[in-house]
Amino acid sequence: MTGSQVFHAGAVALGIISMGAAALGFATAAFAQNYPSRPVKIVVPFPAGGPLDLTTRLLAEKLTASLKQPVVLENRPGAAGNIGTDAVAKASGDGHTLLLVLDTPFTVNPWMYAKLPFDPGRDFAPISTVASFSLTLVAHPSMPVDTVPEFVAHAKARKDRPLIYGSGGGLGSPGHLAMEYFRIRAGFGGVHVPHKGNAEVVISLVGGQVEAGFLATPGVLQNVRDGRLKAFAVSSARRSPLAPDIPTMMESGYPDFDVGFYMMMLAPASIPEPTRAILEREAQAAMHSPDLQARLRAQALEPIVSNGAETSALIKTTAERWRTVIKSSNIRAD
Repeated sequence: MTGSQVFHAGAVALGIISMGAAALGFATAAFAQNYPSRPVKIVVPFPAGGPLDLTTRLLAEKLTASLKQPVVLENRPGAAGNIGTDAVAKASGDGHTLLLVLDTPFTVNPWMYAKLPFDPGRDFAPISTVASFSLTLVAHPSMPVDTVPEFVAHAKARKDRPLIYGSGGGLGSPGHLAMEYFRIRAGFGGVHVPHKGNAEVVISLVGGQVEAGFLATPGVLQNVRDGRLKAFAVSSARRSPLAPDIPTMMESGYPDFDVGFYMMMLAPASIPEPTRAILEREAQAAMHSPDLQARLRAQALEPIVSNGAETSALIKTTAERWRTVIKSSNIRAD
């Protein structure tokens, strides 16, 4: 075969490849134009009734209107979020099955479990971070202290009887991680007593079975106002609009203590980029909505407008923080 014949054959092959790529691109674009073609399911891998569940339902209302197809929620709890997260990892990437999740299956579970059934980095395409929430450090009112420095001094003085604290959600839950982060930073001992959820640990705190805890702010404020619990500080950088009289941990002597947990929307990694972009755009539009923002803030949830790249970066930085805490505290789920 002469050089010109080789060149001609190569050109033909490249032309065929280019035509195939163009056809694939047109098919993908056409699919995106027709998306969604049926109801969209958002899997929430935690129990119904919590802040994540509420946020998903409010967002689903907005997406139902903008996508012109029903957007429905399915709770699939278990194994600290791993069961529902894995179900979405293995779902079709056509954009009709999505995940709305706390960041913890991506930022905590990789360090806490010896093996996960999914790959947090390869099996998902981030779409958007939609909201965050912080926690409030509370104690039984019998604790003879009123500020964070006094709390730390009290806990350090009890070397023969470590502080007993509770969390809602078990090992690696937000309350567990926040208290371990605080405990390591401040240098006091503690014994963790996990509970099923926030409501259960509040009952234990009010009853005196546990002494303290970092709990979701909306779930403790009424007990604080009624004198059944004592509040010391919130974990976020800013005071909660629901409790502006409670200082932040930053104001209480821990200048870089800014602990929040994030609610993120992701899709299976095989989702076509045009479809992912549609979801990103519509999620951003929904989170810009003043009424949705007001409803979230009424529950001490902070709305966030973000994109997939920002969500990916947030997962990486948050995972590094919790890796350090989990290794220092030797938290293992298996």
